[in-house]
Amino acid sequence: MRYVSTRGGETVSLDQALVRGIAADGGLFLPDPLPETDWREYGTAEEIQATARILLGPFFAGSALENDLHEIISETFSFPIPVTRLPVSGGRCSLLELYHGPTAAFKDIGARFLAACLARLEGDEENPLTILVATSGDTGGAVAAAFNDRPGMRVVVLFPDGRVSERQAHQLTCWGDNVLSLKVNGTFDDCQAMVKGAMANEALSAMHRFSSANSINVGRLLPQAIYYAHSSLRHFLEFERKPSFIVPTGNLGNGFACYLARSIGLPIGDIVLATNENRIINDFIDGAEWKPRASIQTLASAMDVGNPSNMERLRKLGGEGIELKEHVRAVSVTDEQITRQIRQNFEEFGFATCPHTATATFAWRQLSAEERADKDWILVATAHPAKFEQVVEPIIGTSVPLPPELTEILARPQRFEEIDPTVAALERVLRQRFGC
Repeated sequence: MRYVSTRGGETVSLDQALVRGIAADGGLFLPDPLPETDWREYGTAEEIQATARILLGPFFAGSALENDLHEIISETFSFPIPVTRLPVSGGRCSLLELYHGPTAAFKDIGARFLAACLARLEGDEENPLTILVATSGDTGGAVAAAFNDRPGMRVVVLFPDGRVSERQAHQLTCWGDNVLSLKVNGTFDDCQAMVKGAMANEALSAMHRFSSANSINVGRLLPQAIYYAHSSLRHFLEFERKPSFIVPTGNLGNGFACYLARSIGLPIGDIVLATNENRIINDFIDGAEWKPRASIQTLASAMDVGNPSNMERLRKLGGEGIELKEHVRAVSVTDEQITRQIRQNFEEFGFATCPHTATATFAWRQLSAEERADKDWILVATAHPAKFEQVVEPIIGTSVPLPPELTEILARPQRFEEIDPTVAALERVLRQRFGC
């Protein structure tokens, strides 16, 4: 399988795409051609690991990792990913719980998969690979946890000052010597621009052997498609109906992963993208010009993105602007609506939801009664509400119990450095820390 830049300038192997993260022309890698599959090929694959082996086989054909795929999948999917039926009337609706991993967020899946791949490809202690990751909340913690103390690997986490929750900040800054945590005096978009700028600097990139663990890396994208494939297959086999998904999304990696799973033949119906008040995706689908903008700070902080990178992939496969309406829909959710949803979810379902998951429940409730009844819906729960206790607990009027994984992380000491939002500032701190 070959991987081609969305900008058409480069074709590489999977192994090269994993290590480099982004194409030399600034584009993102996509498999070419997309493999075609029939859901019947999956037979009675009851466990997600079995679904993963079948789905990923064509993507890994010819890779140096082909024979390691079974182990990589086992390392990645070592925690439960349940689908919980919600007590609603007038239709069938479930919650896909993606927050049972080591850092209690869906990003654990892609981060663990990528770490397992790169450790096998590039674990050179004499010449380490440096993973650059910009984060609006959950990505950095998941990547740091996945790569922590792995030989031959360094991680540099850039996160925006004052735009992540306290518990998110703690899990971005509490790791071993091979993880450098940088609090940036700017926004997530500044952090993302620093990563792209550093990787585009040929001399700097060669010196530190940069790679990316953001959702721009195809190694994050492929494993995320698996939980959509598996949950849709199990649903279809049980009810003989394609489920539709509502996906909270910011940088569009999670949303595109669902689109990718459907594109290769999995039984997925409609895809609705739930965004916060950063409306660039919604406006583009409604026909506006694609014009990156400054991000707006919201309660759903991990989705505060003004220039979603994975739109480049979606545009490549799905078309421009209003053409995308044939493939996906989008619903924008305000902070006031998020607040109301957190309260309503707690009262109706009996459990707390994080602000990002609340955007999905809002989007579901905005569907017509007929559409809720006529289609089966799976809402994607992206993070544990305990990570956002300062938002959630005052709304529901009670504390959210910490899962064991977060309890262990919050007991670790923090360490980080503050820098300005420039590539030059990043270069200086890398030289000081790693001596290059």
